Amino acid sequence: MTLRAFFFATALISGTAAMPLLAQTVTTAAPATANVTAGATVLDTKGGSVGTVASVANNVAVVDTGTVKAGIPTSAFAQGDKGLVIAMTKAELEAAAQGSQAQVAAAITAGAAVADTSGAAVGKIDSVDGGFAVVATPNAKVRLPKTAFAKGPNGLVIGMTLAQLEAAAKGATPSGS
Repeated sequence: MTLRAFFFATALISGTAAMPLLAQTVTTAAPATANVTAGATVLDTKGGSVGTVASVANNVAVVDTGTVKAGIPTSAFAQGDKGLVIAMTKAELEAAAQGSQAQVAAAITAGAAVADTSGAAVGKIDSVDGGFAVVATPNAKVRLPKTAFAKGPNGLVIGMTLAQLEAAAKGATPSGS
């Protein structure tokens, strides 16, 4: 057998042996869509308990760890065998939430702009007293607990639109009456 024939035979044998491998189709399973609903168990990536989903609104799930409640985008959840999975441990989530709460508390000052979750302007903080802040809108002044505020990309955010806040203010009974 000549050297040329040897290489040809080797190439032919290798090509035929590899053919079944090349002909195989690789299928990948699509990731399971996370079913983020109130009451769902939340775990970390190692299966450790993080908490429970307290509520879901506007693509944000509020996770209650027993120590803090933290808003997490629903897109951050994966569906696991034993519940929802996020990429943070309970300790990491609590530390992040407590740090965020400190930032929010520091930002709640007279004159600070307030927006809704879509970024639309709601009003400005008129005054702060104890655990409350008064938000002045074009048509009303509304006293909200400091816990109603969150840190958004451009400042303070509340979970109501301007129209919803003003409608709630119209229906509210003044305290002390």
